[in-house]
Amino acid sequence: MGTNLDHGKFTKMTTTFHTLLALDVFILFFSGYSLMFNDELWWMVLLMGGNTGVLAVHRLAGAGLLTLITFWMLMMVTTDTGRSNFREILPTKGDVLAFVQDIKFVLGRADERHPNARQFAGYKADEVPLLSYIGKGVVFIFATELTLLSISGVLIWSKTGVVSLFATKTAATAFVVFHGLLGVIMLMGIMFHIFEHSFHPAFFPVEVKAFIPRSEIPESHEHDDAETTGIERLTLSRHWGWATHVVGAFTVIGIVSVMVGSIFDEGFPVPADLAVGGGPTDLLLTIGINIGVFVLFLGMVLQMYGNLLRVRWERQLKTRRSRTATDGSGSRSDD
Repeated sequence: MGTNLDHGKFTKMTTTFHTLLALDVFILFFSGYSLMFNDELWWMVLLMGGNTGVLAVHRLAGAGLLTLITFWMLMMVTTDTGRSNFREILPTKGDVLAFVQDIKFVLGRADERHPNARQFAGYKADEVPLLSYIGKGVVFIFATELTLLSISGVLIWSKTGVVSLFATKTAATAFVVFHGLLGVIMLMGIMFHIFEHSFHPAFFPVEVKAFIPRSEIPESHEHDDAETTGIERLTLSRHWGWATHVVGAFTVIGIVSVMVGSIFDEGFPVPADLAVGGGPTDLLLTIGINIGVFVLFLGMVLQMYGNLLRVRWERQLKTRRSRTATDGSGSRSDD
Protein backbone atom coordinates (compact mmCIF):
# COMPACT_ATOMS: atom_id res chain seq x y z
CA MET A 1 0.00 0.00 0.00
CA GLY A 2 1.70 3.20 -1.14
CA THR A 3 1.58 6.41 0.86
CA ASN A 4 3.58 9.62 0.97
CA LEU A 5 5.08 8.37 4.24
CA ASP A 6 7.34 5.74 2.68
CA HIS A 7 9.16 7.87 0.12
CA GLY A 8 12.92 7.40 0.10
CA LYS A 9 15.15 10.10 1.58
CA PHE A 10 18.71 8.74 1.34
CA THR A 11 21.07 7.55 -1.39
CA LYS A 12 22.12 3.94 -1.83
CA MET A 13 25.58 4.73 -0.47
CA THR A 14 24.06 6.27 2.66
CA THR A 15 21.78 3.31 3.33
CA THR A 16 24.65 0.86 2.75
CA PHE A 17 26.92 2.83 5.07
CA HIS A 18 24.15 2.93 7.69
CA THR A 19 23.89 -0.87 7.57
CA LEU A 20 27.65 -1.47 7.82
CA LEU A 21 28.10 1.11 10.58
CA ALA A 22 25.21 -0.29 12.60
CA LEU A 23 26.55 -3.84 12.35
CA ASP A 24 30.03 -2.71 13.38
CA VAL A 25 28.73 -0.66 16.33
CA PHE A 26 26.59 -3.58 17.54
CA ILE A 27 29.66 -5.85 17.53
CA LEU A 28 31.62 -3.17 19.41
CA PHE A 29 28.86 -2.97 22.02
CA PHE A 30 28.61 -6.74 22.45
CA SER A 31 32.37 -7.21 22.80
CA GLY A 32 32.94 -4.02 24.81
CA TYR A 33 30.28 -4.77 27.39
CA SER A 34 31.44 -8.38 27.59
CA LEU A 35 34.77 -6.95 28.75
CA MET A 36 33.16 -4.45 31.08
CA PHE A 37 30.53 -6.78 32.57
CA ASN A 38 32.32 -10.12 32.20
CA ASP A 39 30.48 -11.56 35.24
CA GLU A 40 27.00 -10.54 34.14
CA LEU A 41 27.65 -11.37 30.46
CA TRP A 42 29.75 -14.50 31.03
CA TRP A 43 27.84 -16.34 28.30
CA MET A 44 28.88 -13.77 25.70
CA VAL A 45 32.49 -14.08 26.82
CA LEU A 46 32.27 -17.84 26.28
CA LEU A 47 30.64 -17.41 22.86
CA MET A 48 33.53 -15.20 21.74
CA GLY A 49 36.18 -17.64 22.94
CA GLY A 50 37.08 -16.18 26.32
CA ASN A 51 38.76 -12.90 27.21
CA THR A 52 41.32 -13.23 24.42
CA GLY A 53 38.60 -13.77 21.85
CA VAL A 54 36.54 -10.84 23.16
CA LEU A 55 39.56 -8.52 22.91
CA ALA A 56 40.28 -9.73 19.39
CA VAL A 57 36.65 -9.18 18.29
CA HIS A 58 36.56 -5.71 19.88
CA ARG A 59 39.81 -4.64 18.22
CA LEU A 60 38.76 -6.04 14.86
CA ALA A 61 35.45 -4.18 15.06
CA GLY A 62 37.35 -1.06 16.14
CA ALA A 63 39.56 -1.31 13.07
CA GLY A 64 36.41 -1.70 10.98
CA LEU A 65 34.95 1.44 12.56
CA LEU A 66 38.08 3.45 11.72
CA THR A 67 37.89 2.19 8.13
CA LEU A 68 34.22 3.14 7.80
CA ILE A 69 34.76 6.61 9.28
CA THR A 70 37.71 7.27 6.97
CA PHE A 71 35.73 6.09 3.93
CA TRP A 72 32.74 8.25 4.83
CA MET A 73 34.85 11.35 5.36
CA LEU A 74 36.43 10.87 1.94
CA MET A 75 33.01 10.44 0.33
CA MET A 76 31.71 13.59 2.03
CA VAL A 77 34.64 15.61 0.71
CA THR A 78 35.24 14.17 -2.76
CA THR A 79 31.72 13.57 -4.15
CA ASP A 80 29.04 16.07 -5.17
CA THR A 81 26.36 14.14 -3.31
CA GLY A 82 28.50 14.02 -0.19
CA ARG A 83 29.11 17.75 -0.22
CA SER A 84 25.42 18.49 -0.78
CA ASN A 85 24.44 16.13 2.06
CA PHE A 86 26.97 17.84 4.32
CA ARG A 87 25.30 21.17 3.61
CA GLU A 88 21.95 19.57 4.45
CA ILE A 89 23.06 18.61 7.97
CA LEU A 90 24.48 22.02 8.89
CA PRO A 91 22.32 23.83 11.47
CA THR A 92 20.28 26.76 10.17
CA LYS A 93 18.31 29.64 11.65
CA GLY A 94 15.18 27.60 10.95
CA ASP A 95 16.48 24.81 13.20
CA VAL A 96 16.93 27.26 16.07
CA LEU A 97 13.42 28.60 15.51
CA ALA A 98 12.11 25.01 15.38
CA PHE A 99 13.70 24.22 18.74
CA VAL A 100 12.21 27.35 20.32
CA GLN A 101 8.79 26.63 18.83
CA ASP A 102 8.94 23.02 20.04
CA ILE A 103 9.48 24.27 23.59
CA LYS A 104 6.50 26.59 23.19
CA PHE A 105 4.48 23.70 21.71
CA VAL A 106 5.24 21.48 24.71
CA LEU A 107 4.25 24.32 27.05
CA GLY A 108 1.02 24.88 25.13
CA ARG A 109 2.03 28.28 23.76
CA ALA A 110 2.19 27.22 20.08
CA ASP A 111 -0.50 25.55 17.98
CA GLU A 112 1.82 23.37 15.87
CA ARG A 113 5.43 22.33 15.43
CA HIS A 114 7.82 24.23 13.18
CA PRO A 115 8.37 22.78 9.64
CA ASN A 116 12.03 22.08 10.52
CA ALA A 117 10.87 19.80 13.33
CA ARG A 118 8.84 17.47 11.11
CA GLN A 119 10.06 13.88 11.01
CA PHE A 120 7.34 11.34 10.63
CA ALA A 121 3.67 11.00 9.79
CA GLY A 122 1.13 13.69 9.08
CA TYR A 123 2.97 15.56 6.32
CA LYS A 124 3.67 15.03 2.65
CA ALA A 125 7.11 13.93 1.50
CA ASP A 126 8.00 17.35 0.11
CA GLU A 127 6.94 19.02 3.38
CA VAL A 128 9.42 17.08 5.48
CA PRO A 129 13.10 18.14 5.47
CA LEU A 130 15.85 15.61 4.77
CA LEU A 131 16.75 15.91 8.44
CA SER A 132 14.84 17.72 11.16
CA TYR A 133 16.82 19.64 13.75
CA ILE A 134 16.52 16.55 15.94
CA GLY A 135 17.94 14.38 13.15
CA LYS A 136 20.81 16.81 12.67
CA GLY A 137 21.50 16.68 16.39
CA VAL A 138 21.61 12.88 16.28
CA VAL A 139 24.11 12.98 13.41
CA PHE A 140 26.39 15.46 15.19
CA ILE A 141 26.18 13.64 18.53
CA PHE A 142 26.93 10.24 16.98
CA ALA A 143 29.75 11.69 14.87
CA THR A 144 31.35 13.32 17.93
CA GLU A 145 30.99 10.20 20.06
CA LEU A 146 32.38 7.91 17.35
CA THR A 147 35.36 10.23 16.83
CA LEU A 148 36.17 10.41 20.55
CA LEU A 149 35.61 6.67 21.00
CA SER A 150 37.96 5.97 18.09
CA ILE A 151 40.71 8.24 19.41
CA SER A 152 40.50 6.96 22.99
CA GLY A 153 40.21 3.37 21.76
CA VAL A 154 43.38 3.63 19.68
CA LEU A 155 45.25 5.13 22.65
CA ILE A 156 44.02 2.35 24.94
CA TRP A 157 44.95 -0.26 22.33
CA SER A 158 48.50 1.10 22.41
CA LYS A 159 48.96 1.23 26.17
CA THR A 160 52.66 1.95 25.99
CA GLY A 161 51.89 4.93 23.79
CA VAL A 162 49.52 6.36 26.40
CA VAL A 163 52.01 5.88 29.22
CA SER A 164 54.82 7.46 27.22
CA LEU A 165 52.62 10.44 26.43
CA PHE A 166 51.44 11.09 29.95
CA ALA A 167 54.03 9.18 31.98
CA THR A 168 51.47 8.05 34.59
CA LYS A 169 49.29 5.02 35.05
CA THR A 170 46.51 7.35 36.19
CA ALA A 171 46.42 9.04 32.80
CA ALA A 172 46.14 5.68 31.05
CA THR A 173 43.32 4.68 33.41
CA ALA A 174 41.60 7.99 32.69
CA PHE A 175 41.44 7.11 29.00
CA VAL A 176 39.80 3.78 29.88
CA VAL A 177 37.29 5.59 32.10
CA PHE A 178 36.61 8.17 29.38
CA HIS A 179 36.20 5.46 26.74
CA GLY A 180 33.75 3.56 28.93
CA LEU A 181 31.76 6.67 29.82
CA LEU A 182 31.36 7.53 26.14
CA GLY A 183 30.23 3.96 25.53
CA VAL A 184 27.49 4.28 28.16
CA ILE A 185 26.32 7.61 26.69
CA MET A 186 26.27 6.16 23.18
CA LEU A 187 24.42 3.08 24.45
CA MET A 188 21.59 5.34 25.61
CA GLY A 189 21.47 7.05 22.22
CA ILE A 190 21.51 3.78 20.27
CA MET A 191 18.76 2.24 22.40
CA PHE A 192 16.49 5.25 22.03
CA HIS A 193 17.32 5.36 18.30
CA ILE A 194 16.22 1.73 17.94
CA PHE A 195 13.02 2.41 19.86
CA GLU A 196 12.16 5.64 18.03
CA HIS A 197 12.62 4.35 14.49
CA SER A 198 11.37 0.79 14.93
CA PHE A 199 8.29 1.34 17.08
CA HIS A 200 6.72 4.42 15.50
CA PRO A 201 3.12 3.36 14.75
CA ALA A 202 3.36 4.38 11.08
CA PHE A 203 6.53 2.36 10.41
CA PHE A 204 6.53 -0.56 12.88
CA PRO A 205 8.58 -2.78 12.89
CA VAL A 206 11.19 -0.92 10.77
CA GLU A 207 11.40 2.41 8.95
CA VAL A 208 12.21 1.40 5.39
CA LYS A 209 13.77 4.79 4.54
CA ALA A 210 16.90 3.63 6.36
CA PHE A 211 17.27 0.60 4.09
CA ILE A 212 15.71 1.27 0.67
CA PRO A 213 17.42 4.10 -1.24
CA ARG A 214 15.33 6.88 -2.73
CA SER A 215 16.28 5.74 -6.25
CA GLU A 216 14.18 2.60 -5.71
CA ILE A 217 11.13 4.19 -4.07
CA PRO A 218 8.67 6.18 -6.21
CA GLU A 219 8.21 9.83 -5.38
CA SER A 220 4.52 9.61 -6.23
CA HIS A 221 1.80 6.98 -6.37
CA GLU A 222 -1.09 6.41 -8.72
CA HIS A 223 -4.38 8.02 -7.70
CA ASP A 224 -2.73 10.04 -4.94
CA ASP A 225 -5.03 12.50 -3.25
CA ALA A 226 -3.18 15.80 -3.32
CA GLU A 227 -4.68 16.86 0.00
CA THR A 228 -3.60 13.86 2.07
CA THR A 229 -0.48 11.93 2.98
CA GLY A 230 -2.14 8.54 2.74
CA ILE A 231 -1.78 7.91 6.47
CA GLU A 232 -5.52 7.27 6.71
CA ARG A 233 -5.03 4.16 4.54
CA LEU A 234 -2.67 2.57 7.05
CA THR A 235 -3.80 0.00 9.61
CA LEU A 236 -2.10 -0.13 13.00
CA SER A 237 -0.38 -3.47 13.56
CA ARG A 238 -2.13 -5.53 16.22
CA HIS A 239 1.28 -6.32 17.74
CA TRP A 240 2.36 -2.68 18.05
CA GLY A 241 0.80 -1.96 21.46
CA TRP A 242 2.31 -4.72 23.56
CA ALA A 243 5.60 -4.69 21.60
CA THR A 244 6.05 -0.96 22.23
CA HIS A 245 5.35 -1.28 25.96
CA VAL A 246 7.67 -4.26 26.41
CA VAL A 247 10.60 -2.86 24.39
CA GLY A 248 10.12 0.59 25.93
CA ALA A 249 10.37 -0.89 29.42
CA PHE A 250 13.35 -3.03 28.40
CA THR A 251 15.10 0.05 27.00
CA VAL A 252 14.76 1.97 30.27
CA ILE A 253 15.73 -1.06 32.38
CA GLY A 254 18.77 -1.75 30.21
CA ILE A 255 20.06 1.83 30.34
CA VAL A 256 19.58 2.16 34.11
CA SER A 257 21.19 -1.24 34.74
CA VAL A 258 24.27 -0.40 32.66
CA MET A 259 24.67 2.94 34.44
CA VAL A 260 24.29 1.39 37.90
CA GLY A 261 26.47 -1.57 36.94
CA SER A 262 29.22 0.87 35.99
CA ILE A 263 29.39 1.97 39.62
CA PHE A 264 29.60 -1.59 40.91
CA ASP A 265 32.19 -2.91 38.48
CA GLU A 266 35.48 -1.45 39.71
CA GLY A 267 34.86 2.12 38.67
CA PHE A 268 34.61 1.55 34.91
CA PRO A 269 33.56 4.04 33.72
CA VAL A 270 32.88 5.64 37.15
CA PRO A 271 36.00 6.30 39.33
CA ALA A 272 36.84 3.47 41.73
CA ASP A 273 36.40 5.56 44.89
CA LEU A 274 32.70 5.84 44.05
CA ALA A 275 32.24 2.07 43.79
CA VAL A 276 29.70 0.89 46.38
CA GLY A 277 30.55 -2.79 46.20
CA GLY A 278 28.50 -5.87 45.43
CA GLY A 279 25.55 -7.27 47.31
CA PRO A 280 22.05 -8.62 46.85
CA THR A 281 21.51 -6.34 43.86
CA ASP A 282 23.95 -8.40 41.77
CA LEU A 283 21.19 -10.70 40.49
CA LEU A 284 18.97 -7.77 39.53
CA LEU A 285 21.90 -6.05 37.81
CA THR A 286 22.72 -9.22 35.91
CA ILE A 287 19.13 -9.48 34.69
CA GLY A 288 18.97 -5.76 33.84
CA ILE A 289 22.27 -5.70 31.93
CA ASN A 290 21.24 -8.78 29.96
CA ILE A 291 17.93 -7.07 29.14
CA GLY A 292 19.94 -4.14 27.77
CA VAL A 293 21.97 -6.52 25.62
CA PHE A 294 18.72 -8.08 24.42
CA VAL A 295 17.53 -4.65 23.20
CA LEU A 296 20.79 -4.25 21.27
CA PHE A 297 20.39 -7.74 19.82
CA LEU A 298 16.81 -6.85 18.84
CA GLY A 299 18.17 -3.78 17.07
CA MET A 300 20.61 -5.92 15.11
CA VAL A 301 17.83 -8.35 14.15
CA LEU A 302 15.63 -5.46 12.97
CA GLN A 303 18.58 -4.13 10.99
CA MET A 304 18.84 -7.49 9.21
CA TYR A 305 15.08 -7.56 8.68
CA GLY A 306 15.20 -4.11 7.10
CA ASN A 307 17.81 -5.34 4.64
CA LEU A 308 15.69 -8.41 3.86
CA LEU A 309 12.83 -6.03 3.04
CA ARG A 310 15.18 -4.15 0.73
CA VAL A 311 16.18 -7.37 -1.07
CA ARG A 312 12.54 -8.38 -1.43
CA TRP A 313 11.64 -4.93 -2.75
CA GLU A 314 14.47 -5.05 -5.31
CA ARG A 315 13.24 -8.45 -6.53
CA GLN A 316 9.70 -7.12 -6.85
CA LEU A 317 10.95 -4.13 -8.84
CA LYS A 318 12.96 -6.41 -11.13
CA THR A 319 9.94 -8.66 -11.72
CA ARG A 320 7.68 -5.67 -12.34
CA ARG A 321 10.10 -4.12 -14.83
CA SER A 322 10.56 -7.39 -16.71
CA ARG A 323 6.78 -7.79 -16.99
CA THR A 324 6.45 -4.21 -18.22
CA ALA A 325 9.16 -4.81 -20.82
CA THR A 326 7.48 -8.04 -21.94
CA ASP A 327 4.07 -6.39 -22.22
CA GLY A 328 5.56 -3.53 -24.20
CA SER A 329 7.31 -5.78 -26.70
CA GLY A 330 4.17 -7.87 -27.07
CA SER A 331 2.01 -4.86 -27.90
CA ARG A 332 4.55 -3.62 -30.47
CA SER A 333 4.65 -7.01 -32.21
CA ASP A 334 0.84 -7.02 -32.42
CA ASP A 335 0.96 -3.69 -34.25
